[in-house]
Amino acid sequence: MSERQASGAMTGKSKPSAGQDEKNKNNLPQDFDIDMDNPETEKAAVAIQSQFRKFQKKKQDVKS
Repeated sequence: MSERQASGAMTGKSKPSAGQDEKNKNNLPQDFDIDMDNPETEKAAVAIQSQFRKFQKKKQDVKS
């Protein structure tokens, strides 16, 4: 098992309290805005989705 998986497993066990979770949501910058009409945004979304699908397929193949 790689170090990355081990650290993910450890952090997955501890959940932040509700107060900490709410604090993190409010930590976003106020001007956080994505132009959904920008063609570059669409290209980036397609690339991210493609990589995620590959990851899911690879993860599924390992379990089989």
